[in-house]
Amino acid sequence: MVKPLATAAADNYQERDEHTLLVLQGGGALGAYQAGVYEGLTEVGFAPDWVTGVSIGAINAALIAGNPADRRVARLREFWDRVSSGLPLVPPAAFDMFRRSMNLMSASASATFGVPGFYHPRMSVPFLAAEGTASALSFYDTTPLRDTLLELVDFDLINSKSMRFAVGAVHIRSGNSVYFDNCKPDTVIEPEHVMASGALPPGFAPVTINGEAYWDGGIVSNTPLWYVLDEDPHLKALILQVDLFSARGEMPINMDEVLERQKDIQYSSKTRMNTNRVKEIEALREALARVLERLPKSLTSDPDVAKLARVAQGRQVSVVQLINRRLEHSTQFKDNEFSRATVQSLWASGRDAVRQTAAHRDWQKACTAQRGLHTYDLLH
Repeated sequence: MVKPLATAAADNYQERDEHTLLVLQGGGALGAYQAGVYEGLTEVGFAPDWVTGVSIGAINAALIAGNPADRRVARLREFWDRVSSGLPLVPPAAFDMFRRSMNLMSASASATFGVPGFYHPRMSVPFLAAEGTASALSFYDTTPLRDTLLELVDFDLINSKSMRFAVGAVHIRSGNSVYFDNCKPDTVIEPEHVMASGALPPGFAPVTINGEAYWDGGIVSNTPLWYVLDEDPHLKALILQVDLFSARGEMPINMDEVLERQKDIQYSSKTRMNTNRVKEIEALREALARVLERLPKSLTSDPDVAKLARVAQGRQVSVVQLINRRLEHSTQFKDNEFSRATVQSLWASGRDAVRQTAAHRDWQKACTAQRGLHTYDLLH
């Protein structure tokens, strides 16, 4: 029997006005894993009050925040069924020996014909299109994604702020990371904010918002964890971070595996960098707190000491990582492989990862608020 996640989370976090967050990384077709994770979370009664994402993580985040709790899994399922409808066949187990070749064919079909409800190839070649136009800046048209978002996401619900929602993009002219957050003043979330977060060049064109152009947030950082941690230096939270690329992996044995492994390391490296940096900062805060305790009482009213005391308060954050491990038949093109068989496998893998995490003997420890930042990969 799976131990309810919600019980531990409520006992250790929510009663003290703290947050439960779902942090979703970018990774194209691999985002089906995140959808499975969310279904698993609902099974064990865990409900985040803040969801943030980048790229495909932004789309999944919108489907979650933009629907009532009882419809979220169905909306996620509808989206992932739609984008995998180009190759809806699920081959029987007897065809497993051919799955790798079939996955390569699926990725090739996505590149050639597009993905239903997501994008389709442009009619004109970018190199022959008029400079500055969307056709000159990208190979695919994402108008179908806008239509899909308008159909499956209630943007009025997102803007009601019943759940905090933030998605990351890159401001093209400055090269800076930007987060569109429904809790920020004068921010009204629209489909374009979600599309900007997933506008990965050169496949997709920049998305213009208030006269400024944006690309995929994963260009700067493929995980929104740093945004969450930088938002509040005194954050108290349980964070479930869903990573679509695994930092750990086997030694490649052929060129396809070399390119796949390179992609995994490239897109997972920022996650480790962010958590390591914050851990170092929290260690310094703890050292500062110990020094302040040894100061004479006469200095407690000093303005500089008071300021340092606030800095020393630090965070109480647990980051539980749910990491998409390599599927047996995956290839270097796995983030562009939208076949129904692969989407279903990824979804099931994400759901099962939550079940195993919730049943792990250290889950209760991960849900216990502790000073500093602590990371847990309970399935490692």
